[in-house]
Formats: sequence, structure tokens, C-alpha cells
Amino acid sequence: MIFFSICSILPSLFAFATGGKLPEPEVKIEVIQKPFMCYRKTKYGDMLLVHYEGYLESNGTMFHSSRKHGDKNPVWFTLGIREVIKGWDKGLQNMCTGEHRKLTVPPSLAYGKEGKGQIPPGSTLIFDIELMEIRNGPRSHETFRDMDLNDDWKLSRQEVKEYLKKEYEKHGYSPNDTEHEAMIDDIFKNEDEDEDGFISTREFTYQHDEL
Repeated sequence: MIFFSICSILPSLFAFATGGKLPEPEVKIEVIQKPFMCYRKTKYGDMLLVHYEGYLESNGTMFHSSRKHGDKNPVWFTLGIREVIKGWDKGLQNMCTGEHRKLTVPPSLAYGKEGKGQIPPGSTLIFDIELMEIRNGPRSHETFRDMDLNDDWKLSRQEVKEYLKKEYEKHGYSPNDTEHEAMIDDIFKNEDEDEDGFISTREFTYQHDEL
């Protein structure tokens, strides 16, 4: 009984000692096949073309296959900007073209307690993924993260202004608030497609000279 009581309170003590937040679960990555030559590896901001099959770990049921369902074509997405589940963003880094991986993704990095479509709530998912092609993303993911000062995955006018100020200073130019305001107006006119006052990661695609 004493042993049971101690075990039952250990998780609470661990959470308290680490500031109330438990470590995020990891994606289990198994490399099924890797090409002999690898000229480039995936990184955040790259556009990836993949074929995949997704299964429920609980019973092995396939819930989707890019080869068998839909138009049966591989799918494009940009790595690291939350276009896909978090498990993919984590599990498909440093991958070579032609590489084949098996990802085991816990619910918190997939569809969580809500589930989605054929995926029940709280499901651990297994994906067989083959990387067909890597392309440069429309713009650097690192640049977006540098600009996103409060890490909320969207850029405010003030964050863009701070970035422009730093860029001017870095290249030896004096900051010019009037000029910056005009640039910011132009940037938001071109990039803020939904006109909500912010530039999201998906809107961060227009090749603006100042950014």
C-alpha cells in the first residue's frame, strides 16, 4: 500500500519540480530504407513531396493512403509551419530523397483527444512515409521565426517593423520610421490576404524585397 501511494504521487511531484509541465512525447522514427547517396536533407521551411499510408496502432486499420485514395498522387506540404500534424513536422526532419520512414505518433502530436474523421479520439498513429522530392520553400522558415518575437506563429506590424529596423542597422543604414511605415503598408497589402492585421506562416509566401 505504501509503495502504491508513493508511485501515485511521483508524477505530481515531477510536474511540480519541472514547473508544472511534463516533457512532450516524442515521435518514434524507424528508417525502413535509405538511399546510398544523400545530397540534401530536409529542414524546416522545405517543401516535401511524399507518398504515405496511415494506420491506427490499436488495430492496424488503414485510414488513408496517398497511393490508393483520392487522386492517388503524392502530396506536397511545407515542413515546420503546421501544415501537417506536429508528429510529421518532428519526424520528417533530416530526411533524404528516396528515404522511407515509419513514424509512430502519439495522440498529442497527432489529433489528440478530439480525433478526426476515421481517427478515434486519443489514437496513436503509424505512418509509412516515402520522401519523393525536396524543394526550397517559398521563403525561409528561419526568417519567419526570427521575426515572430512572441512565438505565436503570426507576424504583427510591430514585429515586421522591428525586423526592418534590425536589418537596416545590420547593413549600416540609419532607421527611417517614415520609410519603414510605407514598407510595412506595402508588405501587409501584399501578404495579409485575409486582412486580419497579421501575416500567418501560410501567407508568408510573397517575395517582398524588404523581407
